[in-house]
Amino acid sequence: MMQTPLQSQQAQADKLAAAQAPLKAKYRDFPESAQWILHAEGHVDQTAVACDVIGVNGVTRAGLHPATGGDGTFACSGDMLLQALIGCAGTTLAAVATAIGVTIKDSNISADGELDFRGTLGVDKTTPVGFTTIRLIFTLDTDANDTQFATLKRLTERYCVVYQTLVKGVAIDSEFVKVESQQRVQV
Repeated sequence: MMQTPLQSQQAQADKLAAAQAPLKAKYRDFPESAQWILHAEGHVDQTAVACDVIGVNGVTRAGLHPATGGDGTFACSGDMLLQALIGCAGTTLAAVATAIGVTIKDSNISADGELDFRGTLGVDKTTPVGFTTIRLIFTLDTDANDTQFATLKRLTERYCVVYQTLVKGVAIDSEFVKVESQQRVQV
């Protein structure tokens, strides 16, 4: 027997709840088990003025944005940050919609980040380095009523890891390790 869209949506919600229920119980009972360290790694290619970032789906070569002297052949790290925001927000939105029984028929998520390249190029020491504003726009074709739509927004913003990290800011501990003749010296 073929499922109706509503039955299919409920099946997805049940599947997500079943996948998350044991994790939520484990994290409630053993809070330390919820503490994870995510890891990313890359390797500098000085000749290309680039960095090969190793990810789940292979290597992405990040390089200079054309506004800083790059030729546009490599990914821009600023673009990658906006893409990470969209990926996280979109996944969170899908999970929230599934959990509250809302159907998203079609969607477009865009992120625009404003920055002044004088900062990163050291042209003006008073100009901030990095994004000064990020706009995240969700365009959704959905069956959500106004209350559900507001809930989608509130819970997506609340539970999106990348969104919350950018909004709240995070301390970054940077460590440079100098390697000399197979010996590691911390600086």
